[in-house]
Amino acid sequence: MRIAIVTGASSGIGREFVKQLPYFYKGLDEIWVIARRRERLESLAEMSPIPLRIFEGDLTEGHVYSKLEHTLAAKKPNLRMLVNAAGFGKIGLVSELAEKSPSSQMDMVDLNCRALTRMTLTCLPYLSKGSRVVQVASAAAFLPQPSFAVYAATKAYVLSFSRGLGGELEDREIFVTAVCPGPVATEFFAVSGSIKASWKNLFMAKPEKVVKQALLDSRNKKAVSVYGITVKTAQMGAKFLPHRLLMKIINIDNSPGKERHHHAKNHDRRKRGGAEIRQDAGEVSE
Repeated sequence: MRIAIVTGASSGIGREFVKQLPYFYKGLDEIWVIARRRERLESLAEMSPIPLRIFEGDLTEGHVYSKLEHTLAAKKPNLRMLVNAAGFGKIGLVSELAEKSPSSQMDMVDLNCRALTRMTLTCLPYLSKGSRVVQVASAAAFLPQPSFAVYAATKAYVLSFSRGLGGELEDREIFVTAVCPGPVATEFFAVSGSIKASWKNLFMAKPEKVVKQALLDSRNKKAVSVYGITVKTAQMGAKFLPHRLLMKIINIDNSPGKERHHHAKNHDRRKRGGAEIRQDAGEVSE
């Protein structure tokens, strides 16, 4: 049985991978999808041209791994692609998040790093020559991000882990690609909070295009997948320019004056009956 496994499959980039994979891998027998929201996975299964096997569960808890491990051992599938797309982020100062949402920063580490690593280790024995591993990181991995510090650090881990693992597996002709998109138009920002640096909204990418590029880059055995000239420029800048300078540039909209202006605009919206931009929310897959 030839399969792919996708985490975070109920929304965003993970869901888009499930939609595109049947056309990328023509010979797949099933896609195994993992997420917390079963109803969304069932809806996705209805529109899929190939069967989806649903694993409902929270990747920060153990039972979903037990069920997956049991099924892997019983079916002994030929795992052609693993996509780790589950993750979330929260925008805000470390000290403010620690006060307002005490568990959120450790939850980011648990899901974005620990769960991704555990899923990779669980699936590793079922990969074979020609298999692919796709780890969804972020352009935030390229340099430290004030007001997004823990999230950026978790994605730097994903990028580093992916490149190191890829170096280990290359002799077995198993190829690992870290996907590092900039802002993507998904539910992610309903959870993380709005982007304070307003210029970033101009470069919001569609998930369909990010995933298509990621699949092509995976096919071409690229270690890192970057969509769009803006993110590619940021990647190059992070390699050659001082990070201290870049952190000032990318956070230019976060200055005290800008922040006061942001709150004033929200106040005006409330007076006019409009909705205030939320700065924090609950978790969601990317």
